Amino acid sequence: MFIFNIRSSIFMIALAAVSMLPLTMHAQDSTHAAPAGDAFLEQLQPRDSVLVADQLKYGFELKGVEEGTDFMLPDYSKGFCPGVEIVSQWSLDTVSVKKGRKKAPSLLDLRGSVTITSFDEGKYELPPVYVVRISPEGVPDTLCFAPKVLDVRTMPVDTSSFQIHDIKGQIQYPVEFREVFPYLAGALLLAGIILLAVYLTRKYFRKKSEAEEAREPAHIRALRKLDKYRGDSYWTPDKQKAFYSGITDALREYIVSRYGVSAMEMTTKEIFDGLKGQDIRPDLYEEVKDLFEKADYVKFAKYVASQQENASAVPSAVKFVTMTYQADLDAESGDAGGVSSGRQVDGEKKPHAGEQEG
Repeated sequence: MFIFNIRSSIFMIALAAVSMLPLTMHAQDSTHAAPAGDAFLEQLQPRDSVLVADQLKYGFELKGVEEGTDFMLPDYSKGFCPGVEIVSQWSLDTVSVKKGRKKAPSLLDLRGSVTITSFDEGKYELPPVYVVRISPEGVPDTLCFAPKVLDVRTMPVDTSSFQIHDIKGQIQYPVEFREVFPYLAGALLLAGIILLAVYLTRKYFRKKSEAEEAREPAHIRALRKLDKYRGDSYWTPDKQKAFYSGITDALREYIVSRYGVSAMEMTTKEIFDGLKGQDIRPDLYEEVKDLFEKADYVKFAKYVASQQENASAVPSAVKFVTMTYQADLDAESGDAGGVSSGRQVDGEKKPHAGEQEG
């Protein structure tokens, strides 16, 4: 049996030998047990009927129990009732506590129960609940709580119209936007990060390439760009606009770097007005001017250049770049030639500093 001791709402539970319960009940015959009301039977999940495998609490309630009272409860570990199983043994709960005045003991309302279940349909008469109450003075008292009837049912099946059906598959619910949104947002975010990375990478290498080109001499950059337009692949009427635009743009950039004329934003007339004061041979000036004017006709007047004009376009541009650059080299070499180990003035060689005249 189970022994419970009530001490300030703290329950001390000790499991005694199973044989003690029959001895105790024999010493105090059930006929001498004081009726204490009905036992209670409650479902853990309340509904209108008890189905197979439902769990219920079966036990007793006592009110006004003095603090310090001991209880001896039946031990159902060896069996409870045919067809009914014990799920969990006794639990004793304090419903309320009323503190005593001055030094009087507190009074407690208690509720003790076991959890039961049944796996077979039918009506079961549960055993009465016998509780041995031992007062704080040690006086035992046997209480008897009247039993209850447990009516266990199963789900009714109409055998006349019953048909066995196959197992149904899972119900397919339509996909909602809120379910797809996190994945869509993640994909867009990932795509944005990739595009940003590609953009920054291209920008970095573009700046690096531009910086490397900026360190090159202007005539090298111009000749490299003009070299792309050699051959007759751009001579067809539908490609002549790109052909002449590429050639003149390369020359415009060269003029900006070589002469400081803002040729990229100027018209052809403005460019060559700015070049009039520069050291350019007249025939070279007229030849490159004619190239620019021809390019304007092709780009803006839908003029179709002849094969001969196309063939002479790149050589004229290359000639302008190389001749103007060669002029600089000649000027630099001429300045360097005026300096020698000795200076010649009026046909007379002057000695260097430190030399004495003979």
